[in-house]
Amino acid sequence: MSVARPAELQFGLNVPASAADGADPVATAVRAEQLGFDFVSTSDHPCGTSPTNETWTMLCYVAAATSRIRIATRVLGTPYRHPPMIAKMAETLDRLSGGRLILGLGGGSADDEHRAFGLGVRSPRDKTTGLEEAVAIIRGLWTEQTFSFDGRIYRTEAAELEPKPVRRIPIWLGTFAPRSLAITGRLADGWIPSYGYAPPDEVVVLRERVIRAATAAGRDPAEITCAYNIDVRVDERAHETPEVIAGPPEALAERLGEFADLGFSAFNFMLAVPDAAEQAERLATEVIPALRTR
Repeated sequence: MSVARPAELQFGLNVPASAADGADPVATAVRAEQLGFDFVSTSDHPCGTSPTNETWTMLCYVAAATSRIRIATRVLGTPYRHPPMIAKMAETLDRLSGGRLILGLGGGSADDEHRAFGLGVRSPRDKTTGLEEAVAIIRGLWTEQTFSFDGRIYRTEAAELEPKPVRRIPIWLGTFAPRSLAITGRLADGWIPSYGYAPPDEVVVLRERVIRAATAAGRDPAEITCAYNIDVRVDERAHETPEVIAGPPEALAERLGEFADLGFSAFNFMLAVPDAAEQAERLATEVIPALRTR
């Protein structure tokens, strides 16, 4: 499948949810805005031994401390929060932030976390069904006066949500399996796979499934933002590994440009903690300008 290169690229920066001593996710997001990044994002893993902030609560603080940068959940595990509440939470955060939310959703891959929190462990089929139903419910509550839904995982009965969003809040899905990729193509505004789970030789095939599903549903595939979640390191002495894209600025720009040629119009950068601030600065001042002019 031939792919037209996106006209304009977007760049995001991961904000770790760490609550460890010395961690300051809000300051990280503020600096990302100052450096010109387009969005910040945070993953959603509330259970574990490492001190962490709850993702949504933390991103509310990020929204209050910034004014321009968009705010993405990468991605919320839908089993943690009932979809109608996600719809309400998302409308509120998007409105109060001035229309800056990107609502990233996933089926919930962390079975150990769901088991620990007493949420039960869904089968792969039910995870995908739950994700599809969640998108339908969220969109329904955002657009219809009253909304009823009788699904296999979720249901609503004459549910009402006011106010309605003043814009179409983008929903990005983190999906990999064939059925969930088809759902992404039919329903989502964006797709955000991770390099570690979908390396370049595999991600092309996955993206084609998204595009085919969008076309079959009568959608313009160009409406779907394809964002690549990548661990990167700017380092003249480093070399690329199966987990990390690394190298000097020019090599990184060239490598990321290859991903853009595959059809990715956005990149979310994951940085190692010890020198993440320096790495963010180098990305913003050395790599991204080179990539924009490539």
